[in-house]
Amino acid sequence: MSPNEPVCLIENDSDGKLRVVRCALDILDKIDQHVVVVSVVGLYRTGKSYLMNKLAGERKGFALGATIQSKTKGIWMWCVPHPEKRDHTLVLLDTEGLGDVEKGDEKNDNWIFSLAVLLSSTLVYNSLGTIDNNALEKLHYVTELTEHIKVKSNQRDGEESSEYLRYFPSFVWTVRDFTLTLEVDGRPITANEYLENALKLRTGEGNTMLKICLRNYFSPRWCFVFERPASGDKMRRMEELTDADLEPAFVEQAKEFCDHVFMEAKTKTLKQGLKVTGRREYYSTCIEDGNIGQAILSSDQSLTEAEQRAEGEITDTMKMHSMTWQQHSNDHQMEAYLSLSLIFISLSLSHTHILCLPFSAVEQAKREASERENRAMEEQLVVQERLRVDQQRTYEENVNQLMERMARDSRNAVAEHDRVLQARLKVGIKKKHKH
Repeated sequence: MSPNEPVCLIENDSDGKLRVVRCALDILDKIDQHVVVVSVVGLYRTGKSYLMNKLAGERKGFALGATIQSKTKGIWMWCVPHPEKRDHTLVLLDTEGLGDVEKGDEKNDNWIFSLAVLLSSTLVYNSLGTIDNNALEKLHYVTELTEHIKVKSNQRDGEESSEYLRYFPSFVWTVRDFTLTLEVDGRPITANEYLENALKLRTGEGNTMLKICLRNYFSPRWCFVFERPASGDKMRRMEELTDADLEPAFVEQAKEFCDHVFMEAKTKTLKQGLKVTGRREYYSTCIEDGNIGQAILSSDQSLTEAEQRAEGEITDTMKMHSMTWQQHSNDHQMEAYLSLSLIFISLSLSHTHILCLPFSAVEQAKREASERENRAMEEQLVVQERLRVDQQRTYEENVNQLMERMARDSRNAVAEHDRVLQARLKVGIKKKHKH
């Protein structure tokens, strides 16, 4: 398999079993640069693969389909040099379309979505038309993330969503075939404002929990809208078309999206600011009796023990804490055995065995640990500020809704008073005429 073309990272067979493909792990294992991981998720047949090809700078790569059937199965990966960041690799993940009627397995969709969230530094959600209640309902997977993912091995139910915000990727909503005018109450707005307006909490509307989850788990958030790229005939052969064959507005919108991802998508990092390369082990979970278990983003224990060994147990061989996906079968539910080893982890202490390290190396390890702690504190402050802003926005929205309701009730009361008064006046006039 050529390194310059996509490969299947996670295979999704006809029975709903997910398996890691060895050749993809071999490609990752050879990457010693930091990685920026961008994944795309969304309903099937919405043009996700085309966006990924644009990010790769190629017309062909991830398979495009011109029929009603889903083309991408599982999760496919394409590793390309980052066009803007030196010494970085851009890892593009194209996921199987959600809601495929031929597959009809919502649990499998949840699994694909959760893995995309875990693996990414930027998550792109692709949809068609508009961001309305119907579009939000199709993103219901977000409300189930906390059931499938635990960010700490000892995390309790109901733990603060700030922990998820620390680990979850930034979020980009791409709206394809967008035909509306970006305007609210006669005022022009940006695509980002369009998204935030759609996520406002409104009395009497549905999807409240989904909106809260999106706001609490994913920050920062961006939105990009795209006009239809070409006519129906051209749409069936998108791989053959150059930018000159596409609508100019779409070409410009696609460029803005790609430029944003290249500049804003961050290096994949884990706890305490540890940056990620293509090497080392990452996630573990188990599926028991067909239920998705807990996916642990990082092991507090493994990091702590690594630092302790670096400081005091320099004669011991440092062993990375690893866990495997365990397989359980059920006649009526999905079986899965997913060993995501060698995926996207590089702990600064894990590349070599710590044997007979000189004192200076120990001091260096201490300094690095201190720097990581400082970065973690700064990161926590950023997370808290994001939550504060969202909470303030929610408070202001609730106040505005209350004021609007009071104003509406006041107008209704005045109108009712006027109606009653007019009725009484009419009665009085009639009586006067009779006399």
